Amino acid sequence: MNFRKLYVLYRFYAAFAVIAAGIAIHVTVHKGWQWAILFYLIGVSVILFDIFIGPMMYLQKLITNGDIDGAKEIMASIKFPNLLIKPVRQGYYMLQSNFAMANQNLDEAEANIRKSIASKSDMLGESGQEGVAYLQLGSIALQKGDTKEALKNLKIAIQKGVPDDDNLATAYIQICSIYAQRREIKVAKEYLRRANGLKVKSEEIKKHLKDLNKQMARA
Repeated sequence: MNFRKLYVLYRFYAAFAVIAAGIAIHVTVHKGWQWAILFYLIGVSVILFDIFIGPMMYLQKLITNGDIDGAKEIMASIKFPNLLIKPVRQGYYMLQSNFAMANQNLDEAEANIRKSIASKSDMLGESGQEGVAYLQLGSIALQKGDTKEALKNLKIAIQKGVPDDDNLATAYIQICSIYAQRREIKVAKEYLRRANGLKVKSEEIKKHLKDLNKQMARA
């Protein structure tokens, strides 16, 4: 039995049980208030932690271990996401977006990304995750066939900054593809040149770059 999972799922209710126990001690035991205060502090602390922080650390561990179904179950237990502190709220909506993208629910994914960006946490910008959010918006717009919106968001992603060369190369590749479709070959080749100059680690992106270089060589 996974006791940590049980704690995460039911700690909010357990906190009320602890407070109720404190009230019982307060009422029935001589000078019980001295012990009851401890119960009150524990119960209230757990409730506040659950509301403002939530189980995000445990969620990240589940996702790292590949337990997506378990992560979705824990996500569903968060009843008041708008009360989470900004960095946590941003992470929550980005995870929701990733789940929606996995199910090809582009509208839901886009809505959650915009909620994440709307939180405007300084932590998001400093880590490069705001750029990643706009990169995802660009990818979604591209899948929808809206190249104008895609190009706008991809350029914002580059401006905001992304955390690594793989993400930056993805932005350049997608921009290159858009300009190539528009037959603006010179501009497309410039973005391809920028992508080629990066230290890409992903084998998938390397393959995509190789194929794109072949296509653009014939353009």
